[in-house]
Amino acid sequence: MTSGEIAKRAGVSQKAVRLYDEKGLLKPAGYSEGNYRLYDEASLQVLEKIVALKQIGFSLEEIRDNLASGDAKDIREALEIQLREMEEQRYRIEMVIDAIKRTLVQSNDTPDWDDVASIVQSVTIDQSADRHHMMAVQHTLPGMDWYVTIFRSLHLQKEEKVLDLGCGFSKLWRNNWKDIPEGTSIYAYDVHGSWADDFEKYLSENEKELPADVKIDLTFADLEKDATWKKIGKEKTYSRIVAHYLFYELKDPETLIARASQVLAEDGIFSINGPNVSPWDLYFKEAMKDAGIDAPFIEGSISEQKKARDDFRSMVSKYFGKVEIRPLQNSLRFDSADDMLLRMKETFEGQEKFFLKNGGKIKAYFERKLEEEGELTLTMDYHFLHCSL
Repeated sequence: MTSGEIAKRAGVSQKAVRLYDEKGLLKPAGYSEGNYRLYDEASLQVLEKIVALKQIGFSLEEIRDNLASGDAKDIREALEIQLREMEEQRYRIEMVIDAIKRTLVQSNDTPDWDDVASIVQSVTIDQSADRHHMMAVQHTLPGMDWYVTIFRSLHLQKEEKVLDLGCGFSKLWRNNWKDIPEGTSIYAYDVHGSWADDFEKYLSENEKELPADVKIDLTFADLEKDATWKKIGKEKTYSRIVAHYLFYELKDPETLIARASQVLAEDGIFSINGPNVSPWDLYFKEAMKDAGIDAPFIEGSISEQKKARDDFRSMVSKYFGKVEIRPLQNSLRFDSADDMLLRMKETFEGQEKFFLKNGGKIKAYFERKLEEEGELTLTMDYHFLHCSL
């Protein structure tokens, strides 16, 4: 067959056949006297595989690697990876749809180009938060609650005056509803179209269950607007200010931190978390070393995170006289090698080629660890900053 004939039989263009040749995916079976490419039935089968794999989302580089290996186990693993990636894409599409709807509501149906940038940021943050939250729910040890741990670290006393910046779904308060000290006043802020909408409903339904004289005032406002801080300032100062899981949602985090320092009481505490070295990066670095698998990108990721952490802490120290690092521990339990492999892939997105090559070895390593220990119990340290004037 000529390139035109094989292209017609496979339902692709001649240009595509030439491209696959140039990329090393489809080599001619021979050449005519005029030096034209010629193909046989085996070539057609290869071309049909290329078309099929491309149709379900594989890159040409991934297709070339799959064709070169030709191993059924590798093909199965490649398809499983691709299935997860397609499911992830579907999830991202759903997140984008949701973010666009929220943006239209927040902008009164008159969005500008800044809103488009906000959509991208919102999708990235919400998607990451959802994944991490679901993982934590599935694997946290029985009897442990991460938001109870955070709540207790604040050491709230009676009649505290708390400012919660970016309250969101408010598990900090929901999960400790009846343990909020008597007389506490909580001023919570977030934007409409966020998880705070659900908290508004929860608050109206459960306000009567709060301890004596506890008041929660939920305000929908943009924390990067001057008008919002004028309202915040009307209450003068707060004995506790909380800004958890907010840093990445801000266009200008330093301005918020500076403003928080201006409304913190002299003996108050500002609790914030921000860029840090992921305990998962540290764990997988040692695991890959133990498994004898070369993964140099992990060290690169850790180095970048260290710089971001140090820059953030340096910035916070400009506005607070004392910055204490408060490590909080959360223990997770895993009993599946597949779950550990999936967690590693989520930690190091964009390393598909590494996992295609080493996924089997990584899974085998965790299977051995589970055989030895029965289950993996991992204690992770997460650092919060407690700042005072």
